[in-house]
Amino acid sequence: MKLLVNAVLKYTVGLVTVCLLLFLPAGTFSYFNGWLLVGLLFVPMLILGIILLVKMPNLLEKRLKSKEKQQAQKNVVAVSGILFILGFISAGLDFRFGISQIPSWGIAVSSAFLIISYAAYAEVMRENEYLSRVIEVQSGQKVIDSGLYSVVRHPMYAATVFMFLSIPIVLGSLVALIFFLPYPVLIVIRILNEEKMLEKELEGYAEYKKKVKFRLI
Repeated sequence: MKLLVNAVLKYTVGLVTVCLLLFLPAGTFSYFNGWLLVGLLFVPMLILGIILLVKMPNLLEKRLKSKEKQQAQKNVVAVSGILFILGFISAGLDFRFGISQIPSWGIAVSSAFLIISYAAYAEVMRENEYLSRVIEVQSGQKVIDSGLYSVVRHPMYAATVFMFLSIPIVLGSLVALIFFLPYPVLIVIRILNEEKMLEKELEGYAEYKKKVKFRLI
């Protein structure tokens, strides 16, 4: 019950926050791209959350963690959060004042990319039961080298890069894209820091790096 309450609370806070960041700057609820993004983000999130709660509650608990232990990772999370906030606000303002326009086919393609990225994200969680939201090595953790992990070392980060770069296009805003573009750089910084820790603390990770050469692509 505690896990359920925590999950519902964070889901609700996330949903309300994104809506406020989009529709207040837009000055209206008649912002179709805003509702499109909300649907594409939060409907799959709800479905995935229910599946994790029923079948993998331990993984859901790990995914609800948010407090990083290392300062470098705290900095990455903080900068990412600021950029996302600015990106959502700028998208709403862009719609309100008609600063930029993206053709409907571009929005459709980006929506498809976002859905595919979410599916890849879900597959990564199915493959890796140790997938905590914070950087840590857990008791009994083993190196996962099958499935998507046999292609790149960080398939979850790869999925989130495509997902988050799709968001401003789904919102129909080139202005918002400016704030989302630094995200891959932040992910690279996060990965470099994470891999140093994994090589030291996770048995077999150094050999895994030799086997799977690519981090993201």
